[in-house]
Amino acid sequence: MKVYEAYLDIETTGLSPIYSDITVIGIYLENSEDSIFIQLIGDDITPYNLSYIMEKVHTIYTYNGSRFDLPFINAKLGINLEDYAFHEDLMYRCWKRGLYGGLKKVEERLGIERKLKEVDGRMAVILWYKYIRHNDINALRLLLEYNKEDVMNLKILKEKLYSF
Repeated sequence: MKVYEAYLDIETTGLSPIYSDITVIGIYLENSEDSIFIQLIGDDITPYNLSYIMEKVHTIYTYNGSRFDLPFINAKLGINLEDYAFHEDLMYRCWKRGLYGGLKKVEERLGIERKLKEVDGRMAVILWYKYIRHNDINALRLLLEYNKEDVMNLKILKEKLYSF
């Protein structure tokens, strides 16, 4: 039985799945009774682990996920998440309301708060390599916090988009 909505965002080492890897998959699962935030990191990013999480999901929400996150996951893990659940890319709902740009720009226009203003996708790559090459746990913590903020802000964005 599919009982959860999922908000999903990935971090990668670059823009091309041919030359890059997924470093973090952040997923917030929610239903009327409970919620859980999950992050798959590095070697924990496997087809089995992701499939196991997605088995109970009926709807996946992303921002630009139809052009980036889902194709990247499919290329790297061989999993088409749309085989598991309905996917709504919130970017297109934003476009219908005249809200263009990346997630952070849309958040700013809608008054969605962001604590980590200095971290972006490029910095996420740097943080990953600091962690991998120098065992910098603080870099990993910051990367995971950034990913979590992206994921949790998807929920806020969806709520705002559905309210007007």
